[in-house]
Amino acid sequence: MARSRWRPCATGRHLTIMSKVDFYILPSDSLSVRLDFACKLCEKAWRLGHRVYLHCQDEAQRSELDLRLWQFKGEAFLPHDHAEQHPDAVVALGVGADAGQHRDLLINLGGEVPAFVGQFERVAEIVVEEPAIRLAARERFRFYREQGYALQDHRLQRL
Repeated sequence: MARSRWRPCATGRHLTIMSKVDFYILPSDSLSVRLDFACKLCEKAWRLGHRVYLHCQDEAQRSELDLRLWQFKGEAFLPHDHAEQHPDAVVALGVGADAGQHRDLLINLGGEVPAFVGQFERVAEIVVEEPAIRLAARERFRFYREQGYALQDHRLQRL
């Protein structure tokens, strides 16, 4: 079962809040477009006051994403850091099995559902038309559905 959170409501009872998972399906097969969209989503969440954890597939992907976040918009600054070096970073780029104290938004760029997924309020999965990415996304979708997560898909017509 998906990790839930208990919150008191006005009646004194507790409400169960399930993590929500959003799948963003992009009309492209480009891995570069996927990372650019992750930057856009990250910026939007950050501007709304959310803490963001970007879970990367490996060190190479994290390095590329790190560079893109610095160059994302010439006039904008999106503060970020490696999760292992600065666990309290508002926007953290991580690799591995520990997301630290992040609880708000997970942008999963890894090929599998990370073990710490249940600690997040929201999860974003970014899917492009590249066959290996789509296949892995279908597996993750099945996992989330079987575990009882609230699922939503967003099929973007243009970027």
